[in-house]
Amino acid sequence: MQYHHVDVFSSRPYSGNSLAVFAQADGLTGAQMAQITKELRHFESIFLVPQGPMWTARVFDLLDELDFAGHPVIGAACVLHALHGLADEQTWTIQLKARTVGVTTRRGSRGRYTGVLDQGPAAFLGRPDSASIASWFSLRPSDLDPDLPPEIVSTGLRYLVLPVRGTALESARITIDLGIPLDGIGAQFAYLLDARQMEGRHWNNDGVVEDVATGSGAGCAAAYLRRHGRIGDGEAATLHQGRFTGRPSQMTIAAFGEGEDIRSVHVGGDVVFVGTGRLRELPQ
Repeated sequence: MQYHHVDVFSSRPYSGNSLAVFAQADGLTGAQMAQITKELRHFESIFLVPQGPMWTARVFDLLDELDFAGHPVIGAACVLHALHGLADEQTWTIQLKARTVGVTTRRGSRGRYTGVLDQGPAAFLGRPDSASIASWFSLRPSDLDPDLPPEIVSTGLRYLVLPVRGTALESARITIDLGIPLDGIGAQFAYLLDARQMEGRHWNNDGVVEDVATGSGAGCAAAYLRRHGRIGDGEAATLHQGRFTGRPSQMTIAAFGEGEDIRSVHVGGDVVFVGTGRLRELPQ
């Protein structure tokens, strides 16, 4: 079975967020997909199966299957463009467990691609008390942005968006498993956001693995920034992530709507092809 190794949210290889794309994954079970993902050890892997005019997709990281993800869908759409695209710009429909999304891809020079994912509408699910949240990330309450409240936002996955300031992004660390406390406030993951510097940071809930560029989290950040008037209606902005992993990444974000009525969130970026491979054997 063939797969494609791409880096997402970067214009140069060996930067951005690494991804393995299986463009024809018919017949694989979820258990096989999970085992392949652990074997390849990319940040995530995505497995596609054609279904008429669309593709169904299953996404795995090294721990779990994800109901929704940003960078795997953008990377997968660019692989589909390279394999099947007839025009310089095309739109692909990809069905995930959480929702069905459209990704518009454009072919550039020297085999470069860009993709823009429409994550659909955003939901705002509450503002938890910030008194103890800072300590979850080894921060002090004074490290939180006093002008922006913590808020749970979803465009497919429920993120606690936690605005910080100063050097908080650099000094943040996770020393406890966040699964239980996040569940207690109705969130699945956390995304630290410096709204002044337009930079974010995200880890697995155990704090062991830091993500390079989190498309799903960036979508929630875009909706949050629009709701609080930090970006204009439909205004494209650049969100940075990955500086602390040595793989700097740039995500273009935009949100359309007013207040809590955010009708659509876009997240996009560059995708570069690093290589292709073939599995000689599949897991039993």
